[in-house]
Amino acid sequence: MEIYRIRNDTLNMTAKPKRKKSIVRVILDSNAFFVPLQFKIDIFEELKTLLNTKFEPVLLSPVQKELETIAEKGSPKMRKLASYALNLVEKCTFLEVEDRIVGSPDDAIVEVAKKKNWLVFTNDRELRRRLRDISVPVIYVRQKSRLEIEGRI
Repeated sequence: MEIYRIRNDTLNMTAKPKRKKSIVRVILDSNAFFVPLQFKIDIFEELKTLLNTKFEPVLLSPVQKELETIAEKGSPKMRKLASYALNLVEKCTFLEVEDRIVGSPDDAIVEVAKKKNWLVFTNDRELRRRLRDISVPVIYVRQKSRLEIEGRI
């Protein structure tokens, strides 16, 4: 009888309260918005499947400015892609980044991802290398058909 009581007390003491799942935030680079037209991949559905948790897509102000510039001054093909991308940004949370802090959109992505410990979705090899060097997980298109994650969440 005494053994049962000890066992029962031990079980109660080790029970852990349930934790709320936090939302995973993913910074999208400008080329991530081109993926739906280039590869016929619904990036938001694929992110949902890949991450298997609630996520919040984040658009940084320098990335939006870059898309707007491409939509105005790019080649006809790039203008079309950028115009479509600007429609997709409405699904993202906007984060204003001060211009004096960063020089380029890539610098802004690296800085924010490092400070906030957020994931980044990009196909830019150079940016992926920079993020890998500071241990930031990166999502990218693999074999032109699916998204894959590099690094630990």
